[in-house]
Amino acid sequence: MKSDLVVTISRQYGSGGREVGQKLAQRLGLPCYDKELINLAAQKSGFSPSHFEEPEQQASSSMLFSLLRAGSIINSYDLPLNDKIYLVQSKVIRQLAEEGPCVIVGRCADYILEDLPHCVRVFIHAPLPLRVERGRTAYGLPQDKAEDIIEKTDKRRSTYYNYYTGIRFGDARHYHVAMDSLSIGLDNAVAVLEAYVRSF
Repeated sequence: MKSDLVVTISRQYGSGGREVGQKLAQRLGLPCYDKELINLAAQKSGFSPSHFEEPEQQASSSMLFSLLRAGSIINSYDLPLNDKIYLVQSKVIRQLAEEGPCVIVGRCADYILEDLPHCVRVFIHAPLPLRVERGRTAYGLPQDKAEDIIEKTDKRRSTYYNYYTGIRFGDARHYHVAMDSLSIGLDNAVAVLEAYVRSF
């Protein structure tokens, strides 16, 4: 396993992608950043943590990543708040990757770190009926609203991701591994990914 390895997990809502990322990190002995990333970004920006909780509901700018890579100072640009938040998160993600091997769930990390030679990009998905059932049992979603909640959450994530990256969310060509996690079971999904990552 490479000393500069970073695994990014993108996922459909209800697919268990966050749990897969957490379990994979445990098996590899690496830190896993998800909600922790939100807190880190909030601490570094001075913005309220609430601004980072539902970023998929907010999207409004262009050429942001080029500003980030150019080392631009966020507050020196007259950018909308949502774009500043995206830039802060992007900067935190790159700093975490520079600090050492880790697993990062969501937040467009696969795109932000795509230039790194040892970044394994993973997309976790599953059939809608299985995600609806998991939403009810694991997330406590109301039975009569679970499918609607999942579809709307997927749409927000897709819109956010497509906007900030210019890549279609879930396009298998952008990932090293695209996996149906619920059809084979989360533990099996983790085992497959562990084998792949260790050989990367």
